[in-house]
Amino acid sequence: MNNTTAISQENIVVGEVANGLPLTIPVYRLKGDGTGPSVYIQANMHGAEVQGNAVIYQLLEQLKNLNLKGDITLVPYANPIGCNQKSGEFTLGRFDPITGTNWNRMYHCNNQLASQFAKQYYDADDTALRTAFKTALINDVEQQLNGPDYRLTTGKRIALNLQKLAHQADIVLDLHTGPISSQHLYCPEYATESARYFNIPHVLVIPNDFDGAMDEASFCPWWQLSEQLAQQRREFNVQVEAFTVELGSQEKIDLSAAFDDAQSILSYLNHKQVFVDAPYKPKVMTRYGCQLNDYIAYYAPMGGMVEYLAPLGGHIKAGEPIAKILRMERYLSEQPLQTLSFDLDAIAILHFASASVNQGTELYKFFTNVFEL
Repeated sequence: MNNTTAISQENIVVGEVANGLPLTIPVYRLKGDGTGPSVYIQANMHGAEVQGNAVIYQLLEQLKNLNLKGDITLVPYANPIGCNQKSGEFTLGRFDPITGTNWNRMYHCNNQLASQFAKQYYDADDTALRTAFKTALINDVEQQLNGPDYRLTTGKRIALNLQKLAHQADIVLDLHTGPISSQHLYCPEYATESARYFNIPHVLVIPNDFDGAMDEASFCPWWQLSEQLAQQRREFNVQVEAFTVELGSQEKIDLSAAFDDAQSILSYLNHKQVFVDAPYKPKVMTRYGCQLNDYIAYYAPMGGMVEYLAPLGGHIKAGEPIAKILRMERYLSEQPLQTLSFDLDAIAILHFASASVNQGTELYKFFTNVFEL
């Protein structure tokens, strides 16, 4: 019989709003026995992407009844400005309204740190190297936070505070959604084996490089350290796995789907030995992969009102209709209803949230050159 695991809450200050009051983020923690990997999970960095908060709720409901080997930290409402960024009935919150920067592109990566450590700690054992590098990553972020205040935008300050928490963990999951989207997983190349333990059918394989996102900020330093040591003929496995988990569509929560999403995450964490005697296992399913270079955006070739036809998660053949676009201002001068197609075999992953599009709007995103994992 499992003991109930205590959940603690801390509200961390990540800035101040215009009236001088603190801007805070809730942080929930569960303690393990110290024998397993530690976990960090955050949600709602983009304002409209709210399903992750429901998933964190469902995770907490499960985790409090499990015996944990590793510590687990969960952060809903990771961006309190973004989730309150409203325009009428819609939530915006993908970009900082002041700077225009994507909220999920403000994290930090010190590309010099790995090479310095590879030289300084070459003869250290793996445990000492791992501990020292993790401490250095946290201190590096702390140094950024303690730099001149005038250099830190609101978004950068939020991102660095979250990253400081994430660097304390061995596993990092950043929960997102698309506009109107199927489930999919952003997975670094080195960790593709682990993608089989999520109940997610579509896996986007990304390079082991940094492009500003939380998952990359978490795994890239460790990948760089592994590569630097390999050049010195020392084998050192990448010590952190980090993924962006795309849960579906924005602007809604579905607690039933969130329960299934939580089961998927628990399956992966069980594989990573975060729990003692937990029952979670991955579903038997076909998982399809796509390299980032083969993840194709389809932009609207004309403006109009769109009926989306390609089923999300569905396989389409080259030349099949993917959408119809209605242009009523042309009713008397030309065919007002146009059929759009895509010229490659593909899987439709997500599409634009609105039926009203300008010419050049990103209409769909497709997996192409698909392979089975």
